[in-house]
Amino acid sequence: QVQLVESGGGLVQPGGSLRLSCAASGFGLDYYALGWFRQAPGKEHEGVSCIGIGSSDGNTYYGDSVKGRFTISRDNAKNTVYLQMNSLKPEDTAVYYCVADIQTAFQSICKNVAALYWGQGTRVTVAS
Repeated sequence: QVQLVESGGGLVQPGGSLRLSCAASGFGLDYYALGWFRQAPGKEHEGVSCIGIGSSDGNTYYGDSVKGRFTISRDNAKNTVYLQMNSLKPEDTAVYYCVADIQTAFQSICKNVAALYWGQGTRVTVAS
């Protein structure tokens, strides 16, 4: 059974940091593009960041709203993908979903906000 399980969400003050983790089970992540989507209250899902099968810096995509603040990374040996979130803002408040897809066009996953597999989500609240 394919499963993605997120962790690391919570309440943080503006300007703070959080690190989200997503562990996969039921399949190996080695040949999957990975990403993070989010849905803020009352808004559509948004593609936050995606990473291709390789782990080089050129193999990542970031939405305009998080560029320079968020960093996506993957550890295939641990079957895990991470999202380091720094300089958090109240507008980052959302449920964050880990996603995986077999296609190699990882930018399209984020831009189209469409992926084969989704986790259940972890809530991030940025408030003072």
